[in-house]
Order: sequence, then structure tokens, then C-alpha cells
Amino acid sequence: MAERKRRGEDPADDNLNDETFEDAVDAEDDDVADEPVSRGGTATLSKAKTEAADSPSKEKKPGRGPFARIGRFFREVVAELRKVIWPTRNELLTYTAVVIVFVAVMMTVVALLDFGFAKGVLAIFG
Repeated sequence: MAERKRRGEDPADDNLNDETFEDAVDAEDDDVADEPVSRGGTATLSKAKTEAADSPSKEKKPGRGPFARIGRFFREVVAELRKVIWPTRNELLTYTAVVIVFVAVMMTVVALLDFGFAKGVLAIFG
């Protein structure tokens, strides 16, 4: 039976593993690990510290009634609506025309299928 080579038996393999390990150790020594990782957003170290400082203040305060919550809800709704990118008049007319044409085509398809199935049922049972 032929013997298989195992990892680490070849001296050339040992050199490769050592170099790879040393490169990995060198990369871990950087101070990059102290900063938060950004996943496409704008996370920074200062923002993370401010959010951590703000979190205890979000506790439920006594005396906050339903009207205060409703007011806060509407303020947040208005704030979100300000972030919306509204379509121009030409874009709105184009989108409206596309929707109307699509609905008309779908109505035609459904009407033709309904008419065909009705005729088929009448032919079979009528």
C-alpha cells in the first residue's frame, strides 16, 4: 500500500506554514482592531462613543403620557418624510403612465382568460 504524505512531513511545507503564521501575527499587532468596523455606513470611533453615552438616557421616563408619545411619533414621521427623495413631475407622469398601461394589459389578459374559460365550461356542461 502506498504511503500518503501528511502535512508537516515535508520540510518545504513547514517553511510555508511558518511564514503564513508570522504574517498573520504581524497583521494582528496593528491598532486597527480598536476602531469599530464600518459596513458601508459612517461609523466612527467618536460616533460609537456618543451613542454609548446616549443609551442610558433612553430609559423610560416617568410622567410621559400617551400624548407625548403621539407627538414624538408625528415629529419622527415628519423627519423621515424630509429624507425622502421625491420624484419630479416628469418622473411622476412617466411612472403613472407605466402603471396604467400595465394594469390595462393585465385586465385584458384576465378578461380574455375569463371569456375563454366561460366558453369552455358552457361547451362542456351547457
